[in-house]
Amino acid sequence: MNKSNRRKFIGTAAALSIGSIATAMPLTSMEKKYPVIHHVFFWLKNPDSKEDRDHLVAGVRTLSKIPTVREIHVGVVASTEKRDVVDNSWGVSELMFFSDLEGQATYQTHPIHLEFIKNYSHLWDKVIVYDIIDA
Repeated sequence: MNKSNRRKFIGTAAALSIGSIATAMPLTSMEKKYPVIHHVFFWLKNPDSKEDRDHLVAGVRTLSKIPTVREIHVGVVASTEKRDVVDNSWGVSELMFFSDLEGQATYQTHPIHLEFIKNYSHLWDKVIVYDIIDA
């Protein structure tokens, strides 16, 4: 086998191996398994109050007890590079994953969610929700 054919063979074999490995890998939990995403951003009435922020974070974490919530991630603004495309004006974020739209609808009227709104809404000034489904 000449040098050029050997390179082509090795390159093709490597590409096929990588492709086989990639297709054999399991999907992440966010793909297919939980195709409905509910992302909420809260703007605090007292944005400089670490106590209010931490209290709201604790309240958001209680929502994980709702049976249709498959995964939940609670966060606060990261100190990343300031750029025109980055909105860091909010204070607390919740990112939830559901198996289906019915599960997300159940969450909306669940007593734990309604209790959360009742007990914590005094902490926020504004809320924006982004509901997403896999395309």
